[in-house]
Amino acid sequence: MRTKLATVLVLPSVAFLVLAGVQTRGLVGQTTALSDFAQQVGIGRQISTVVDRLQQERDRSAGELAALRKAGRGADRDAAVAALKPLQDASDRAMTELRAAAEPLADAGAAWRVAYSEVLEAYDQVVYIRAAVPPAVLSSDTVLSNYHRAIAALLKLLAEPSPGDDQRALTNAVLRYVQLSRVKELSSRIRAELYAAARAGRYEVDDQVSLTDLRAQQLTALGAFRVAATADQVRRYDQTSVDPAFVSAARLEEQTLPSGTAEPALLPATQWWAASEQRQELLRQLESEVLDDAVRQADDASARQLRDTLLVVGGIVGVLLVAVLISLLVGRSVARSMRLLRGQALRIAQVELPHTLDRLRAVDRPVGAIDVPPAVVDSQDEIGELAEAFVAVHRSAVDVAVEQAMMRRNVNAMFVNLARRSQVLVERQLELLDELEREESDPDQLENLFKLDHLAARMRRNDESLLVLAGTESSRRWNRPVGLGAVLLAASAEIEQYQRVRHDSRSDLHVVGHAVGDLVHLFAELLENATAFSRPDTVVRVVAGAEGPGAYVEIIDEGLGMSPAALAEANAVLAEPPAADVAASERMGLFVVSHLGARHGVRVRLRGGQEGLVARVRIPAELLAAAPPAALDQPAAPRMLTSQVAAASRLAPDAGPLRAATAELPVAGRRPLAAPGELPVSPLTGLPLGVTSPAAEPPPGVAPEAGGAAVPRPRPVPGRAEDVLAPAAGSPAGGGWFSRQGPSSAVLGVTPAPATTPVTGGTNERGLPVRVPMAQLTAVTRPAGPNRSARHEPDPEAVGGMLSRYYNGVRRAEAEETTEIYLPRDEGGRRQ
Repeated sequence: MRTKLATVLVLPSVAFLVLAGVQTRGLVGQTTALSDFAQQVGIGRQISTVVDRLQQERDRSAGELAALRKAGRGADRDAAVAALKPLQDASDRAMTELRAAAEPLADAGAAWRVAYSEVLEAYDQVVYIRAAVPPAVLSSDTVLSNYHRAIAALLKLLAEPSPGDDQRALTNAVLRYVQLSRVKELSSRIRAELYAAARAGRYEVDDQVSLTDLRAQQLTALGAFRVAATADQVRRYDQTSVDPAFVSAARLEEQTLPSGTAEPALLPATQWWAASEQRQELLRQLESEVLDDAVRQADDASARQLRDTLLVVGGIVGVLLVAVLISLLVGRSVARSMRLLRGQALRIAQVELPHTLDRLRAVDRPVGAIDVPPAVVDSQDEIGELAEAFVAVHRSAVDVAVEQAMMRRNVNAMFVNLARRSQVLVERQLELLDELEREESDPDQLENLFKLDHLAARMRRNDESLLVLAGTESSRRWNRPVGLGAVLLAASAEIEQYQRVRHDSRSDLHVVGHAVGDLVHLFAELLENATAFSRPDTVVRVVAGAEGPGAYVEIIDEGLGMSPAALAEANAVLAEPPAADVAASERMGLFVVSHLGARHGVRVRLRGGQEGLVARVRIPAELLAAAPPAALDQPAAPRMLTSQVAAASRLAPDAGPLRAATAELPVAGRRPLAAPGELPVSPLTGLPLGVTSPAAEPPPGVAPEAGGAAVPRPRPVPGRAEDVLAPAAGSPAGGGWFSRQGPSSAVLGVTPAPATTPVTGGTNERGLPVRVPMAQLTAVTRPAGPNRSARHEPDPEAVGGMLSRYYNGVRRAEAEETTEIYLPRDEGGRRQ
């Protein structure tokens, strides 16, 4: 996102910067050109000075050459040298100043550099030709032509500055002082011609032609100057032309003009030189003023262009900085909004929505409306609309989750209702089986009843699995510690192939009462899997013992085992309880074991054994308790043990009931080593250990004696988990494994005497007995006696009507139940 934003914001800035660079480059080029132009115009002062000094040297040299030729061999050459020496020195000084002024322009235009090189070369020729003046060995034209060429090169260099085609005013300024310099140059050459004729005392043949041509050129240059010059410059020229010195020189020059047939007059050399020198000085002053105007105008134009360039560059830089700043601000704002939006989306996806789903998944009561936090971006642009869309999606997801939680809660309630109803039917079925078993004497029919009894017990365990699937605890409770061996024995009684289970539990460990039911269910599921996935002729060994502060139980089978992948998947399910779904119903055992273990902190892990599979259960120390007092141990019910075993347990206290209960059981398909008559009775079948069918025994109630006579013996009954764990009714210190009939009446031992009839205070208007507070306490400490008060039996029809009205009220309350879901409170007491 940052790259895209940077691209969107940088590309216009780069395009603007390129265009601004092109514009700036043009402005900088114009500024540089005008700066160079101003420098080249400024150096015109030094150029005009050199021209003036060379003009004086040339004009004086022309007169001296004419005088030397006139004198011949008797000429005073030293006087000529003395007259020319100051002028030559002045020219050299002026040239030196020009060289110094031209050094900064070494990088100027090529045309200016070429013109400047021509000036240097021509001046070198002038220096060289100076030596030929005193001897007068060369003609005047040869000597003067070198001066003419040098001055022409200087005038060309003076006219070289060019501001460009779009600067007409600056071009005219250069043209004005150049034309005036040409006027001055032509006037100087006329002075040289007339001064040479005056020193020679005569005119040469072509002198008049040359003078006429020079005067014509002078008039042309003067006309060009007057055209290009400003009004003020023309006015100043006119003032200069009426100066007495200028007029005096002009009048002397007029005398040299041919008039008719008269010969042109020769001027006095000294008078003409003095008058013409004054006129040249006036022209020199006017030239300097015009040149100064051009320099000032060029400097102003250069400064103005530089100022404009700086303003434009400054504006471009300012606009660019503002654009970049605005781009950064906009980019940061967009990036911040996107970052906040991304953070909110991730927080919703990774924290808030999963947390809400977990809260809704864990609730077991109606939940109210769940507040959805507002959007973190409250702008009115597209990003704000996107943030609102995220909030809308979050709100819709929460609504769907609430609806699913309500649906899941309804499904769980449906499972609970179905499981409860099924439990009621199973309990009634077990009661009916108890009556049939008590009245049945046929061994074959009794065996079938035992099988039906175990199937009913498995159906009850399946109902309890449905309760676990619905997230509800079992209705069977135990309020006192129970031995771990008894818990494992009760779990064995819950499965079909209980004969194949071998127990090895020698440790005196007890489990807290509230976890007994779930642990029995957990071990029963593991034992069911161990027996179902192993051969019928193998045994399943159960090993229990202490492990640090806790305990462990290992269930070892000799079955098919599992592949490493399946084993890892099963251990993952056991470590992290999955949600209830179709897969959970297909693998109900692992699901129930996982949830029951998570409910009590019991760790279950599967691993491969030597032949089959080993399920290791780690029971934490929080689920273990000290052994209950001996006074709480109650005698066993006849469903558990025969009277002989109970008597043996009383005569030999060291051999406790669980020792006999956990003795090695016979292996399916294999006969026991000892005779059946010498073995104790199994607590699960009611038969001698090693006898798997009541058909092999005498009729119930009759046992063979040593002499062959039959003696009465206890009637076998099927073993159930409640028969292993439940204490006698009316125990003062223990709880019970509650069912529809209430607590069972016995544990290991002899059946106790029936409890006394409870003391009541009559019946209420509904026909129910009224409890008398603390009336039962005496029944605990005194022996049972006859009932001192007649017990009032309630009217069955009244009780049935009351129960019917209670059931109708419950159904009406369920129909009117609110659809709100109440969330659990957090640690601080606030509603989440």
